[in-house]
Amino acid sequence: MAFHHSSMLLLALLALAAPLALVMAGDPDILTDYVIPANSNADNITGDFFTFTGFRNATSMNMSMPMPNANFTVIKASLKEFPALNGQSVSYAMLMYPPGTVNPTHTHPRSAELLLVVNGALSVGFVDTANKLYTQDLATGDMFVFPKGLVHFQFNSGNQPAMALSAFGSAAAGLVSVPVTVFGSNIDDTVLAKSFKTDVPTIQKLKAGLTPPANKS
Repeated sequence: MAFHHSSMLLLALLALAAPLALVMAGDPDILTDYVIPANSNADNITGDFFTFTGFRNATSMNMSMPMPNANFTVIKASLKEFPALNGQSVSYAMLMYPPGTVNPTHTHPRSAELLLVVNGALSVGFVDTANKLYTQDLATGDMFVFPKGLVHFQFNSGNQPAMALSAFGSAAAGLVSVPVTVFGSNIDDTVLAKSFKTDVPTIQKLKAGLTPPANKS
């Protein structure tokens, strides 16, 4: 069955959940109804400015067919992609998980995340500041909240594709990928080796796996 025939109720549930994200919002308040881009004329603003169509292709996808991309992918509707969100303290993301894929450990420094599984099943979890791991297996229609700033993940361990929508209490929740931040940056190899109680060659292997190869032209 095509995704859009089975998910309208779930999308409505996500819309109802948006006020919860607003309660947890951390963006500065604005003193106008909305914020238009610099050098724009307010008289020329129409309903198009407040409309985002970036989810259309994904929501019409037939989830019984193989996904076109074998990797985990995300489509964001945040301030960068949807300027009308400026000052509104809310944003969304659509997440697509082919079988066996993971949204690697990461954090959102400026917002909690309210995830709704709209198709398939996911295993999710987060770690709190006491280093306690909370996990859950989610089915279609289930929600899970990842508290603001805590390390978390989602994993499709099944053999069918999965799709989820996430609501954030910020127009720009931010993303800090733990693997890329730790091993894909320029932190000194010796510092990392001592931090993880291993040796420099092991750290270099990890870095190599997270660093795209140089473009040879």
